[in-house]
Amino acid sequence: MTSPIEIEGAEASSVLDKESAPQGDAPKPKEPEGRKPGQLMWARFKRDRAGVISAFVVLFFFVIAAAAPLISMVYGKDPYTLYGQDNPDLLDMFTMPAAPYGGIDGDFWFGIEPGLGRDVFTQLLYGMRNSMATALAATIIMTVLGVLIGLAGGYFGGKIDYWLGRITDFFMALPSQLFFVAAMPVITTVFVAPDKETPTYVRAAAIIIVLSFLGWMSMARIVRGATMSLRDREFIEAARISGASPWRILRKELLPNIVTPTLVQATLTLPSTILSIAFLSFVGVGYVEPTPDWGRMFAIGADIVEQDPYYMLFPGVAMVIFIVAFNLLGDSVRDAFDPKGNR
Repeated sequence: MTSPIEIEGAEASSVLDKESAPQGDAPKPKEPEGRKPGQLMWARFKRDRAGVISAFVVLFFFVIAAAAPLISMVYGKDPYTLYGQDNPDLLDMFTMPAAPYGGIDGDFWFGIEPGLGRDVFTQLLYGMRNSMATALAATIIMTVLGVLIGLAGGYFGGKIDYWLGRITDFFMALPSQLFFVAAMPVITTVFVAPDKETPTYVRAAAIIIVLSFLGWMSMARIVRGATMSLRDREFIEAARISGASPWRILRKELLPNIVTPTLVQATLTLPSTILSIAFLSFVGVGYVEPTPDWGRMFAIGADIVEQDPYYMLFPGVAMVIFIVAFNLLGDSVRDAFDPKGNR
């Protein structure tokens, strides 16, 4: 016969066995996981309402600019046809749009151009397309040049940094606007004979060369400062001690850590590059007839603003919206990457 003490001992032993035994498929508590810097940046950016709206506006402009040929095909018009010459009823005796408000109607959504009677809507689409494509190419080249020069000067220091700094100072001292106007005809005549018409691709290449030649200095200064703040850090010293070559240190250690200032500066550079392209076309040394361009539309509108103020309405509003949205986007990206930078 089992005694009560033995029964109590057996029950206690069974309880201990149950507690020490595995709980089967019982869910284990999840350990907290830290978020990566990219996830933190994206979370901060999504909380910025102005930045999100600006991103959608900028994306909308790029999409409609890229889809300009498709929109033109659906719309049924192009920026080169002289509709006012084909249909004399569209222009009055002074070659101004005969219809009110610059000829805006169901057939011509943004009106027609005085004089030649071209469609303003498709001119704006293709003008945005040409300006954005040229500015994007120039910005990429400026960014690459600035990053390479800034990395070299900031990491190696000494005479390399001294001479690269003096070269940067020299280019920053040049009067950029005057240099634009003076250099563009010279560059185009190098590739094209004076008695022949300059192709559009040559003008585009010349604009990209001139803008890239005078636009990399700010990026180089920013990258140099960021590189100098990183070159004496522990992980750089560890890479040197391990026998890593300078090229590997620049490529594997320093370059990934300067992505933030590089991206922010490139975001702020693109809209200013678009304005520079518009300036070149406005003064007659950028894109010329019959190539559609934002700046050329402003040049035409400035001549007839008193007779037809509606011609510059849509190009001007589009330019203001795009530049403001891109600048706000750049500020939001900077704040998302470095939330303490503006404090």
